[in-house]
Amino acid sequence: MTAAAGLDALRDEIVTCRRCPRLVAWRELVAAEKVARFRDEPYWGRPLPGFGDPDARLLIVCLAPAAHGGNRTGRVFTGDASGDFLWAALFDLGLADRPSSRRTDDGLTLFGVRIAAAVRCAPPLNKPTIDERDTCAPFLAREMDLLDTATVVLVLGSFAWSAVLRVMAGEGEPVPRPRPRFGHGAEVRIGSRTVMGAYHPSQQNTFTGKLTPSMFRAVLGRAKSLAAL
Repeated sequence: MTAAAGLDALRDEIVTCRRCPRLVAWRELVAAEKVARFRDEPYWGRPLPGFGDPDARLLIVCLAPAAHGGNRTGRVFTGDASGDFLWAALFDLGLADRPSSRRTDDGLTLFGVRIAAAVRCAPPLNKPTIDERDTCAPFLAREMDLLDTATVVLVLGSFAWSAVLRVMAGEGEPVPRPRPRFGHGAEVRIGSRTVMGAYHPSQQNTFTGKLTPSMFRAVLGRAKSLAAL
């Protein structure tokens, strides 16, 4: 099976998942009640599969979909401010064909990059539980296994960092003990991959100046270089 075919099969499993009752209830409630600015739009209201190049050399892993971003549009980082920040950086570095994405049918194309989430459903208050992380972990493990060309994993935020290291350890990768700590610009070689950390481009980080465009582009540029993109 090719990577593309395997990822398609994985997508079909992810979008029909109902394993976490709290997340199912929340994502569907948000999709039914909506918010005023999107009241006339249909909501996806299901788990989100990964998106991007099936032969990616760089895998970006985030926390989870946003309630009125990915949970509405059906694609991670699409239709929200965090996505605006991310796509602009990818575009500036030649890794995306456009600097913004508001809809899933806009033709957005990533070059050598794929994006996935540690938890595939939008969680209340953007805070999944540890049990929800672990229930979703097999999806991330399979996606990383299928993406055997991805030599660099850029992890956005400490929650996703823990999820990625846990998945890699579970797959028998030589994750150091004690496990490496998350930090913006953190970098550790684990087996055949380099795992890097960056602050998540959430409004909580970008509006306060904790994460600036130049800070994010520096780490993303380093990841691009290591992935030989």
